[in-house]
Amino acid sequence: HVQPVESGGGSVQSGGSLRLSCAASRITYNSRMAWFRQAPGKQREGVAAIVTSGFTIHADSVKGRFTISQDNAKNMMYLQMNSLKPEDTAMYYCAAEVPLSGGWWAQPGIYNYWGQGTQVTVSS
Repeated sequence: HVQPVESGGGSVQSGGSLRLSCAASRITYNSRMAWFRQAPGKQREGVAAIVTSGFTIHADSVKGRFTISQDNAKNMMYLQMNSLKPEDTAMYYCAAEVPLSGGWWAQPGIYNYWGQGTQVTVSS
């Protein structure tokens, strides 16, 4: 059973850093994990994703600032967020796609397991 659990959110000033963690026991092959975020009144958007081979993809809005990574031995996934901006303020969710469906990584509907979310607030 895969049940992601996020941690590491908080409040920081613009330009600061946070590291989000996601604990999720999962099949260590043919799966994908991702970070999504949702701000009030906005749709949930994909931030970054990683497959078990280690291939990663990041949304254009966070490239160069955020980095997704994983530690399969510990069943952990991370999102290092640097140079945070007020527009990064949102609830951040960890999601797992098990098994891979072949769908577009940033489409929330392809992920079948979701965490409860962790709040990130960036003040100017």
